[in-house]
Amino acid sequence: MITVKEIHSKKELKQFVKFPFKIYQDSKYWVPPIIRQELETFNKDKNPIFEDAEARFFLAYKNDEIVGRIAAIINWLEVNNQNQKKMRFGWFDFIDDLEVSKALLNEVNRIGKENNLDYTEGPVGFSNLDKVGVITEGFDTIAPMITWYNHPYYVNHYKAHGYAIEKNYSESRFPFENVKPEFFKKAQELIKRRYQLKALKFTKTSEVMPYADKMFDLFNESYSSLSSFVAITDIQKAYFKKKFISFINPDYIKFVVDKDDELVGFAIVMPAFSKALQKANGKLFPFGFRHILKAKTNSKDVIFYLIGIHPKYQNKGVHAVIFNEYYETFRKLGIETCYRTPELEDNEAIHKIWKHFFPEVYRRRKTFRKPL
Repeated sequence: MITVKEIHSKKELKQFVKFPFKIYQDSKYWVPPIIRQELETFNKDKNPIFEDAEARFFLAYKNDEIVGRIAAIINWLEVNNQNQKKMRFGWFDFIDDLEVSKALLNEVNRIGKENNLDYTEGPVGFSNLDKVGVITEGFDTIAPMITWYNHPYYVNHYKAHGYAIEKNYSESRFPFENVKPEFFKKAQELIKRRYQLKALKFTKTSEVMPYADKMFDLFNESYSSLSSFVAITDIQKAYFKKKFISFINPDYIKFVVDKDDELVGFAIVMPAFSKALQKANGKLFPFGFRHILKAKTNSKDVIFYLIGIHPKYQNKGVHAVIFNEYYETFRKLGIETCYRTPELEDNEAIHKIWKHFFPEVYRRRKTFRKPL
């Protein structure tokens, strides 16, 4: 018999966070989160997303053993401002037992109906900066730290419970040797002169911070037309600055500004921390922090985390300025492979800017939907 329990205590929340460590303990490709950071994500006093969203957390038990987990999420900005009456769910992990996954999804459906929502979609997080999607192809590659990993049987559970595909995402990679400067070197000089643009170089995190709010504003503006987009609020900006910006090598943050010092384009790249996080196994201390710091400075693989261009400058080649800056940085650091985070497959604009690098799609993932 399957029992599902809503959790409230700190002890139970830690069990929720640590459950995947059990079902992926023998996986070469799963990347464990830092337990403390994951707990802070779910802490209503620390994560400002709870100003505009709510989440309830559930654990499934079989014979008094934890066999599954799920987070039921409502983003009220999405529901009220965009009239997207969506019941979100994420952090959905379970053993290969259809009764377990069904019992957990039933809790999500119940909450959605209680709040007069129209449908459920998942796996997704609170916002567009969270993890998204269940892997449907490409299980034999280590997962980036900013995505979820899952066993192949997960997909069968969605189908068995009547969920339909909602969105398709792809992840791609290309060797740095594919990056040929002739595709952007001359173009970026012309673009900078034509539109009176300049690229900003940073060596310290403190130099980035004065532009960080503008970056999030531009992120909101450049991604607003995409399906599923929920804008980042002012209070969330402060949180993300603290959580992410200080964690990134400032050499990997590139901004392009106009003659009035207004931001027109940006990109954030992160070192590949996956192997370091596997060694850390969820803990920063005593040795996990050392592995992460080593990866921050020595990793030869990088992940393009975010890239945004002001709508007024889209299709005008501003990305060539950004790529030129990264080319110089990556060449000096000996970068070998570039990865891209999950991108909507119908986002033609973003796919076009990578075409000259001949990227290889190595993983696909989807979200699933069901009416309430």
